Amino acid sequence: MDYITKSRWQVRFAAAIIFLLGFAAGILALNVYRGWARNLAAPRDRFEQLSERLQLNADQKTKVQQIFSDTREQLRALRKESEPKVNDIRKQADDRLQQVLNQEQWQQFQKMRDEMRSRRGRPRGDDGP
Repeated sequence: MDYITKSRWQVRFAAAIIFLLGFAAGILALNVYRGWARNLAAPRDRFEQLSERLQLNADQKTKVQQIFSDTREQLRALRKESEPKVNDIRKQADDRLQQVLNQEQWQQFQKMRDEMRSRRGRPRGDDGP
């Protein structure tokens, strides 16, 4: 095989690899998007599943939705009320940890904590472990 023919095959092979990688990336992106879209619709879907499994009638659905809504609001109020105290406790824990850990360990700890938060979907501004 001469040099030009070999080069053409290498170009074709590279193009095929790029095409396959693009195809795989597209499939991955589609799956990520579907998962994301599913999570947005999840609360309503869960209620519908609950409603169907319990065979709720229209009146029961309305009352159960109201109970869930009231409970959600009460829990939000409780979280808002207790948040300053929780943040104080977390700040105290951070201060104590900084006294025990050296600078490198403290930075590594913060990085690990940030990674855990991002997996759980908690915002960065939320202090504490």
